[in-house]
Amino acid sequence: MNNENSLMPLGTLEPDETATMAALSGGRTFTSRCLALGFTPGAEVKMERNSGRGPVVVVVRGMRLALGRDESMRLTVRSRRN
Repeated sequence: MNNENSLMPLGTLEPDETATMAALSGGRTFTSRCLALGFTPGAEVKMERNSGRGPVVVVVRGMRLALGRDESMRLTVRSRRN
């Protein structure tokens, strides 16, 4: 099973990689917005597009969302990488 070392920022996932939401870091407004969009702890997140710079496109709870690079780096996920 995965351990604490598998925690990483959402923005570092590769395209088509799936992970589980673990934590959010940021101000109250950012956190509230993310929770309203479905980025709740335990939610499955799939990276759809990540070019390594600029915005990323993810799928969470069946919704396709674009996030700025800085925003994606403030969301912590538990990767399924071995």
